[in-house]
Amino acid sequence: MDQLAAMRAFTRIVETGSFTRAAASLNMPKPTVTKLIQLLEAHLRTSLLSRTTRRLVVTADGAAYYERAVRLLAELEELDGSVALSQLRPKGVLRIDVLAVLARRVIIPALPGFLAKYPDIQIEIGASDRPADLVAENVDCVIRAGAIADPNLIARRVASMDLITCAAPGYLARAGEPLSPRDLEGGHLLVSYFNAGSGRRYAFSFVRGEERIEITGAYRVAVNEVGSYLSAAVAGHGIAQLPVFLVRPLLADGTLQQVLTDWQTAPIPLFVVYPPNRHLSNKLRVFVDWVAGLLASTHLNE
Repeated sequence: MDQLAAMRAFTRIVETGSFTRAAASLNMPKPTVTKLIQLLEAHLRTSLLSRTTRRLVVTADGAAYYERAVRLLAELEELDGSVALSQLRPKGVLRIDVLAVLARRVIIPALPGFLAKYPDIQIEIGASDRPADLVAENVDCVIRAGAIADPNLIARRVASMDLITCAAPGYLARAGEPLSPRDLEGGHLLVSYFNAGSGRRYAFSFVRGEERIEITGAYRVAVNEVGSYLSAAVAGHGIAQLPVFLVRPLLADGTLQQVLTDWQTAPIPLFVVYPPNRHLSNKLRVFVDWVAGLLASTHLNE
């Protein structure tokens, strides 16, 4: 029995909750994963998983074994990464999940420089605004905006984005220009943005000196992806709050018009987030350092 392969298979099953998903994430046939677990249980002389037709349950022995196995596998990865050649030439597949607009506008155009520096790394990019399950989906890291809810994840703040309140000239011609954030609570429509995981709508925030206002006004169109949110604003569906770097050219050519210019919005922090058991990976370390420098130099707030 390849005990390391069996340990990796077992930890992936626990993390994904499924033999099928574990096999897919490990690029193994499901029967191979099943055989590895059978051999591991026979070797340990105990049952690690309780399998029924409806669900998979980790036994008490399995839970204890999982905690130790995760630490051992992380230490092995650290040991492999400490070899001088690996330090010089990080290698392997790096799976990341990125806000779609950042992937298209910032990260993918800059990737040639990263790939030239690290030719043995392959990048797999999931580009969406939905929350990713890093463990279940076997994702190395995500780049997300706003507060990170899961305290078990490691989050490194790498940049921030300012927002501009704006609307299409056609919409303003119909509805008039708001003079105060409170005007958005009546007589105006917002383009609403909602969380793809929870469905919660995000409020518009406004800051002027010590005064802070949050607005969740009426809407006819709500979306959960920034590119679509921009399209809805351009199409005249209401007032929107959009990242400065994204709307700068549209403000310059008159496609969008800034409103409430004497009010500001609180900057939205950007984080690189990854599971604690992957923080020693060389390929992840060099990518996080690279993307932090890239986002810091992209002028997201100008």
